[in-house]
Amino acid sequence: MRTTSSAIIKGIFGLQLLIGVALVAGDISAGLPTWTPQPRAPHLDQPVRPGDQTRRFEPQQLPDVPNRPFPPTTDMPDRLMLLDTELDGRNVLRLLGMIAPGDGDRVGALLAERFKAEDAPEALLVHSPGGSVTDALALGRKIRDLRVATEIAPGDVCLSACPYLFAGGIERTVQPDGSLGVHQHYFGENVVQPAFLAVEDIQRGQGLVMGHLAEMGLDPLLVQHALMTPPEAIYIFVTEELERYRIVTPPEGEGNGSPI
Repeated sequence: MRTTSSAIIKGIFGLQLLIGVALVAGDISAGLPTWTPQPRAPHLDQPVRPGDQTRRFEPQQLPDVPNRPFPPTTDMPDRLMLLDTELDGRNVLRLLGMIAPGDGDRVGALLAERFKAEDAPEALLVHSPGGSVTDALALGRKIRDLRVATEIAPGDVCLSACPYLFAGGIERTVQPDGSLGVHQHYFGENVVQPAFLAVEDIQRGQGLVMGHLAEMGLDPLLVQHALMTPPEAIYIFVTEELERYRIVTPPEGEGNGSPI
């Protein structure tokens, strides 16, 4: 009899718990906007135009671009690597791959070694789908300290956290058919944490990003596009925006959008 009574009590308690969860879920959902499925964004290899700039983001599967000046790289390296190469008759250094935790210090030291040498490259070409925001910011500051010019070659991309690295260039160029884009980031170290701590991390991270962009001479208002674009998509800047937000620097003789 005692066993039967215990089972009944447990059953009643479980039913009450389910009812409580259902009521709370109903209250929460009543205050949320109605969600309707939206068509998926086009793939990254589809051309952008003003008003149509959001593309699907799959960082490990960047599209191959015909006739690009470098070998195709469909599967990106899982951390940054440096390659000496040539573009338009210039000796340049190419930064390729995901920005992994620790790349700020590791790659920063390699960049200092290469750009302080007598045969220093003429520019740093960037091709990255992003990665660690903290390391991208550190590399951006290192690039500025070294007074290096950054560039995105035809068919290459600089996405997600990569623009914060690119921003360090004393001169910044996005060649035709090169792409630079942003989206929302996660800044915390621990994905299992209370919501208020996650929000705190995000706000602090966005503050660091905006301060970094302003220090590098870019318009921090470009962050609005990152905040409005979900992580599974990417917002690609068109030429007019690259100039308006001072993401690229003006041609020689028209002034410089970055501090010296």
